[in-house]
Amino acid sequence: MERILRIKNGEKVQGTFSKQEMITRITKLRRYMVEKDIDAVVLTSYHNVNYFNDFVYCSFGRPYGLVITQEKHVSVTANIDGGQPWRRSFDDNVIYTDWQKDSYFYAIQQELMSENIKRVGLEFDHINLDNKGKMSTALGMPDCVDIAAPTMLIRMIKSAEEIEIIKHGAATADIGGAACAEAISVGVPEHEVALHSTQAMVRHIANTFPHGELMDTWTWFQSGINTDGAHNPVTSKKIESGDILSLNCFPMIAGYYTALERTLFAGHASDAHMRYWNANVEVHEAGLKLIKPGVRCCDIATELNEIFKKHDMLQYRTFGYGHSFGTLSHYYGREAGLELREDVETVLEPGMVVSMEPMIMVEEGNPGAGGYREHDILVVGENGAENITKFPYGPEHNIINN
Repeated sequence: MERILRIKNGEKVQGTFSKQEMITRITKLRRYMVEKDIDAVVLTSYHNVNYFNDFVYCSFGRPYGLVITQEKHVSVTANIDGGQPWRRSFDDNVIYTDWQKDSYFYAIQQELMSENIKRVGLEFDHINLDNKGKMSTALGMPDCVDIAAPTMLIRMIKSAEEIEIIKHGAATADIGGAACAEAISVGVPEHEVALHSTQAMVRHIANTFPHGELMDTWTWFQSGINTDGAHNPVTSKKIESGDILSLNCFPMIAGYYTALERTLFAGHASDAHMRYWNANVEVHEAGLKLIKPGVRCCDIATELNEIFKKHDMLQYRTFGYGHSFGTLSHYYGREAGLELREDVETVLEPGMVVSMEPMIMVEEGNPGAGGYREHDILVVGENGAENITKFPYGPEHNIINN
């Protein structure tokens, strides 16, 4: 049985981005390869395979890749996917089969065997030690260099086409938020609220992008004690009167995740809850004003810390104040160099897209217990930043009496 195949089943689908957009991305990487004397790059992460190929793979335990040289651009995918990866990939595609062990590495070897590979770029933050060793052996033991950070820097500045996709995502999240608020009522289980929100977002994406794949859009809706973590899963817990609630809408468009997160209350909020909620809103509003070109990520975090200190609430903060947006998801990465944290010195530039999302958490048993967070997405421009999240926040809007 064959170890590698080429299955051009059907026609290439309409891509998410224009041909020129994809060529521009690949050209930036090839230019870097020339500067650093890198003969070939083998990308393996979800985010880079998607960014440089417009294809989100589904691993299910099998490795995937994207081989790039100055002449080649070939995705490496598993036979279980049939011709779908070729239809979705920007350029060429090779399939490896399961009939023999390590055919994935054999496929990459065959693609590069005619090249004189002395130096290869790999994503050290993604490829494990075992696969790195197999890759090196298959390619004749070249010098392996890390390509993860350089590709991250390329992805950090969004193109006009990327920003347009992100804006569509933010608008979709607003639709999910409205559906979520519509479904909230005392006695309704969390999962029913989440389902209503997710269905609204998926339908909107299907109508807006009829040629796209519908995958991975989801909602986390939490109530009461379940709000203590930003990534806590949905449960069947029923909403109770006076519950603190967390709305978390996450539309996915071609691997591009956006988010809307809001604190809400079912029916009423206690004075203790209002104190924490108003303080978090104060930080959120201050943070929105701080996001602009020329400002360092760490300086934003430091300034916002002072507001929480003023309220004696800094100890309740749970994570950084925001992060980049682009090709990312709950199971693959984002640009770690663009986090609004005290240890990140990146200077904001036009074309960057970041969130402002302060969160504090008060443990159960204390007055005002629960997790509080607001989340907006901003596009950094030449003179400021555009907030592309429109769903309202704060006590005036989000005490729900359905």
